[in-house]
Amino acid sequence: MPTLGRNLMILGGLLLAAGLLITFGQRLALRPGRLPGDFVWRGKNTVVYFPLGTCLLVSLIFSLLSLLLRRR
Repeated sequence: MPTLGRNLMILGGLLLAAGLLITFGQRLALRPGRLPGDFVWRGKNTVVYFPLGTCLLVSLIFSLLSLLLRRR
């Protein structure tokens, strides 16, 4: 049962971090979705959005999180 408690604490911390990012994300200098490397092409009747920088950041965060969780 100790691993269940630890996993619940980790999940709670992740939910807290996500909630803070959603709440205060607009005040950050580099907002997710507006990072360098996020491409937007605007045409006459269409908009194409390719969030490459955001995808790389999310991938890096999940890779580090996976590395930390594997070591326990």
